[in-house]
Amino acid sequence: MRCTFRSSTMRGVHIENLDLNLLKALQVLLQERHISRAATRAHLSQSAMSRTLGRLRQALGDELLVRTAGGFELTPRARAIQGELDAILSRVEVLLRGGAFHPAGATGTIRVAATDYAFSVVLDEVCGQVSRQAPQLAMTIVPLSPQTFDDLERGQLDLALTPVAPPAPLRWQPLFAEDFVCLLAREHPVADDLVTVEHLRRYPHADVVVLPPGAMIVQRRLLEMGISQAPGLRVPYFSAAAEALPGTHLIAILPRRFAERHADDPRLRIAAAPAEFGPFTYGMTWHPRLDGDSVHTWLRTLLEVAGARRI
Repeated sequence: MRCTFRSSTMRGVHIENLDLNLLKALQVLLQERHISRAATRAHLSQSAMSRTLGRLRQALGDELLVRTAGGFELTPRARAIQGELDAILSRVEVLLRGGAFHPAGATGTIRVAATDYAFSVVLDEVCGQVSRQAPQLAMTIVPLSPQTFDDLERGQLDLALTPVAPPAPLRWQPLFAEDFVCLLAREHPVADDLVTVEHLRRYPHADVVVLPPGAMIVQRRLLEMGISQAPGLRVPYFSAAAEALPGTHLIAILPRRFAERHADDPRLRIAAAPAEFGPFTYGMTWHPRLDGDSVHTWLRTLLEVAGARRI
C-alpha cells in the first residue's frame, strides 16, 4: 500500500515511497523511543530497524529521535507526527479489516494493567468471557505501576483499570462507584464497628501502594486529614494486606467489595471507615489510538457491562 501524507505536521512533504509497514515501524519507533525495543516489537533485527530509521529521517527531513544523556528523545516534529500517525493508522486498520467484528476470529494479545482488587471485581468475569468468545485471543494482565500511563502512551499496554484519572491525551471512562471500609484482625483492640480518625492515628496501617504516594487515594486522604501514620506495612497487593492482618494491630483501609470477600474469614472483621474517606470512582484508561480498534472496542464494552453490574 503506497501512502502520501498531507497534513499540518507534514506539510510540503511527499512520501510516496513509504509503504504501510514502514509507517507502522515509524509508529513503533516513536512509541518505544528505543531502537532495539522497537526492533523486537516489529520483528526486525536491530540493524534493520536502524536502516528503517535512516529511511524515515531522509523522507521526513527530520532526525525524529535524538540521543540524550537519558536515552533517545523525540524531536518536536516527531511529537507532532506521533499524534496524527496513531489516529491515521488506527483508521486505516479499521478500513482494511472491514465488515462486522466477530470475536471468534480475533487473534493477538491484549495487555491490561490492573490491581488484584480490580481483577477480583470486574476483570475476572471479563477474562472468562474473552476466553469463551475469543479463544484465539490471548490476555496478559500485569500489575498497575508508576509506569502504567507511560506504557499506555508508548503502546506497551492496551488498557489499564485505575481510579486515577490519567494525563492527556489518555482517555478515561468510569466503570463503577466504590467506597472504603476497614479490615482488621478479629481480636484487634478497636472493639467497635467504626474505626475513628483517632484509631487511625494510634494504630499502624497495612497500606497497599502500587502508584506514587501522591496518587494513592487512601494515602492522599490520610494526609488531608493530617494523619501521620504509625510504622506499619506496605505491600503491592490488596490480598497481601488482608493476609497480613490476623494476629496484629494493623488496620487496612480497603475498597468495600474487596474487603467483603474476606467477611467469612474467622480471623478478620470489617469495620466502617471514617466518613472523611467517602466514595470514589473506578475506571478504565487507554490511548486514543485505540478508539476505533474493533478488538479494543469490544473489550471496553465487556468491561462497561461488567462495571454496570457493580453499580
